[in-house]
Amino acid sequence: MRLEAITWDGLADALSAHIDGLTPADGGAWLKAGIDGAPAARTGELADRVAQRLRVRGRAVLTVATEGFLRPASLRYEYGKEDPDSYTDGWFDTGALWREVFGPLEAGGRGRVLPDLWDPVTDRATRSPYRTLPEGGVVLVHGPLLLGRWFPFDLSVHLRLSPGALLRRTEEADRWTLPAFARHEDEVAPTGHADVVVRADDPRHPAWSGLRTGG
Repeated sequence: MRLEAITWDGLADALSAHIDGLTPADGGAWLKAGIDGAPAARTGELADRVAQRLRVRGRAVLTVATEGFLRPASLRYEYGKEDPDSYTDGWFDTGALWREVFGPLEAGGRGRVLPDLWDPVTDRATRSPYRTLPEGGVVLVHGPLLLGRWFPFDLSVHLRLSPGALLRRTEEADRWTLPAFARHEDEVAPTGHADVVVRADDPRHPAWSGLRTGG
């Protein structure tokens, strides 16, 4: 894959302009974009940059972090607190994401989205109020292990870290998750499925694949 150097601001400009020109693939009234990557890739920072630019373009935007849709600790830690397979298969409440985020934005939906569900610090429901995204709005979902779950993204972005960069940039206490990302690479191959791939090994000098939607 050929990658070209780009700045984070330039990337956010390009992504926001592209999203602004999209039509929802499901025929509905809302656009859905996903930014996938390990926590060390800081997907939330790119999501915030893109959201800011979309708002300047007149789009209503809601950013949703997958860390707000973790399962309760009793389920996450069923096989111990540092089990990579549990992290992949059991930590994130994908059913709740479908029910509370994607379902309301389907064609004919009401646009009433729950921005988060569970607080991992208190291990309790966040009790956040629902947000109604007006027609023409965009939801930006970001976080790890997003691709390969059949989420209906109109645009998907994968922030890629090489194994070495992932090791260097992951906090020591979280390095037990690294086999989960290796498994994700083997089973899902996010680089081959994302519409946009961004190499983020050096956070100061990203490079991207350009837009390759439609594949």
